[in-house]
Amino acid sequence: MNQTDKVLFEIDSRGVATVTLNQPEIHNAFDDKLIEQLTAIFSQVDQHQDIRVMVLAAAGKSFSAGADLNWMQRMAGYSYEQNLADANALAKMFFILNTINKPTIARVQGAAFGGAVGLVACCDMAIGSKLSKFCLSEVKLGLAPATISPYVIDALGARIARRYFATAEVFSATRARRLGLLSEAVVEEELDKTIEDLIEHILRNSPAAIRAAKELIFEVQDKPITDELIAMTSEKIAELRVSEQGQEGLNAFLQKRRANWVTE
Repeated sequence: MNQTDKVLFEIDSRGVATVTLNQPEIHNAFDDKLIEQLTAIFSQVDQHQDIRVMVLAAAGKSFSAGADLNWMQRMAGYSYEQNLADANALAKMFFILNTINKPTIARVQGAAFGGAVGLVACCDMAIGSKLSKFCLSEVKLGLAPATISPYVIDALGARIARRYFATAEVFSATRARRLGLLSEAVVEEELDKTIEDLIEHILRNSPAAIRAAKELIFEVQDKPITDELIAMTSEKIAELRVSEQGQEGLNAFLQKRRANWVTE
């Protein structure tokens, strides 16, 4: 296990990485130092060949209260140029998390406010306790959820974002599930089991195919169905069929055996 005061990072024997926000005494609020650490860890997860899936979790009662108060006080005294550099670092962290080339799962309990909603939205799946609560609180401070907006709007849709960006209402896990921010809302005792079930499904599948499938979403989403798009998708499946893992998966299916990436 790699560990700092603010974040824990471990990889188990199956290739499951767990990144844990570790400041329960301040409800896992984040600042520029934590953002720097998370950016480095998310980059490592993306590049690590043996990692199959990543869980983003948090210690204590809350997932994250968003920005740390001391960091906010410092930002209030920054110049425009300093604020821009600070915002660029935050935006980079969200982008890297959003585009990690393997499945990511957010484990959400308690409060997920402000930028924490961005962390949840950037993960491919999010499992939340039914007692968890969410809030896009930035407008209460005279700000806007700018750096997280591409990912939150993608998760919620523009119509829903128009409401919650403007009202800064606190909304429940049940509503977050209905709106698409959460994949599942379960009682807290079932959080880990529900996530483990997802992990077991993922580990049965080809790592290379999962990477290709995730890339495909970014390449196809919101694009018009043109001859070029159709050609790209045809090329993608042809490449996968003749790839090493594509051949292994097809032959394993035809021979009624486990593929070589299944370790159970």
